Amino acid sequence: MINLKYPAGIQKSNVTSNHRKKKVQYGHRGMTLEKDIDTTNKYYLNTNRAIIHKKPTPITVVNVDYPSRKKAKITEAYYKTPSTSDYNGIYRGRYIDFEVKETRNPTRFPFINIHEHQVEHMRECHKQGGIVFIIMRFHVHDEVFLYPIERFLVHWDNFKNKDGRKSIRYDDVKKESYQIPEKYNPRFDYLKTVDEIYFGER
Repeated sequence: MINLKYPAGIQKSNVTSNHRKKKVQYGHRGMTLEKDIDTTNKYYLNTNRAIIHKKPTPITVVNVDYPSRKKAKITEAYYKTPSTSDYNGIYRGRYIDFEVKETRNPTRFPFINIHEHQVEHMRECHKQGGIVFIIMRFHVHDEVFLYPIERFLVHWDNFKNKDGRKSIRYDDVKKESYQIPEKYNPRFDYLKTVDEIYFGER
């Protein structure tokens, strides 16, 4: 098990041994959807449609275990810097930046799913004219949405000002975002939705 430490200012939630199973689930949020998006991005790259990649998260290795001469296992490491959003790239001459999130909650998207520094990074990208959004999956409904960041920020800012909920209701997400249908190839053609929203194409 790798002990990953966070940089100053980024708090890791304390989880007791009784909640160890829950801790593992939190650590794997978004991984299934991310794999689907990775497959989609590879398709975009191979067909010369866009260049979009997952951002690597740099870490500093502290301890390494050598169970044998040919094997090395990282046992302790920490993040060099707080991560920003998951993906970025270029599409139709525009900078594109987005986060990928999943929730198993059937009625809401809890803000605990996303870090403040990620939201603020996307806010700044949006201010500079970038195409910025969150791709969000509700597992129970088996639905994936593209949620424009400017609509997400309305709920987030209310939450940060202590005036709003600690989550966004599923009904609000469905009303304010755009559903991305699942296909064979590409798996989730989110750029078709981007064309509709940001380039006025149908």
